[in-house]
Amino acid sequence: GGLNLAPSDSASILIKDGWFSEAEVMWPGQRFCIKVDKVLLNGKSQFQDILVFNSSTYGVVLVLDGAIQVTERDEFAYQEMISQIPLFASNNPPKKVLIVGGGDGGVLREVAKHASVEEIHMCEIDQQVCEVGKKFFSTTLATSFNDPRLKLFYDDAARYLRLEGKGQNYDAIICDSSDPVGPAATLYIPEFYQSMSDALAPGGVVCTQGECQWLHVDFIKEVMERAREIFPTVQYAYSTVPSYPSGQLGFIVAAKEAGVDLSVPRRVVPADMSLRYYSSAMHSAAFVLPAFAARKLLARS
Repeated sequence: GGLNLAPSDSASILIKDGWFSEAEVMWPGQRFCIKVDKVLLNGKSQFQDILVFNSSTYGVVLVLDGAIQVTERDEFAYQEMISQIPLFASNNPPKKVLIVGGGDGGVLREVAKHASVEEIHMCEIDQQVCEVGKKFFSTTLATSFNDPRLKLFYDDAARYLRLEGKGQNYDAIICDSSDPVGPAATLYIPEFYQSMSDALAPGGVVCTQGECQWLHVDFIKEVMERAREIFPTVQYAYSTVPSYPSGQLGFIVAAKEAGVDLSVPRRVVPADMSLRYYSSAMHSAAFVLPAFAARKLLARS
């Protein structure tokens, strides 16, 4: 265990005059910038370039391959929604959950809030992201790595599901993947959706990171159509996250049963569950899309 990174000079490329500028990975023509107080870590894992810095207004920021993954200021708008939507939309109270990616620990923190959950499997390709989470986000995101319900393995999720997924009967599969470039590329192909379906319990829900309506509405449509070949129910929801490209990130939410409406939560939020973005009303509201996106994504082609 522990941090073990090769040297990197990405900080000197991404940070100029005290400002971090995001690399234009999938969003040409625009850049989000955050004022940097201090670089805390810069290195390369076997899979990706890693940068962690303290910012003046967004808390600690984690950057992978030049793209912002989390900031302490707004992470809950993403972590809560990608996790709680499937956890509250599943037909039965979730007992067994698979997290794909999520090395920073945020999704794990959200899943661990559910008393009904007995087993959490987490499959992260890059151990170093978990180590970074534990070291720099120990009080914010990476709070549940010691949860006794957790079984964590470092593996390619596409491979894991292909070999071990069938019959696991997960009530929810939450796919917190990075963009479809680099290590996450295999998570956007039909085979991956098929193996998620094979691993899902009846009444279970899959939720995957679904890019941004402002930038990739045609790509989202394509991914949803591929998902529909396997899942009878495929819907789209989104959250507003200031530090993500265009301030918005969506989720593709799917179920094996036809005629289910995943925008309706199946259970009320327990009074003692601490949440800062998600609520039952927010759950349903997240599925209401702007007209331009609704025309593209809700129309059956």
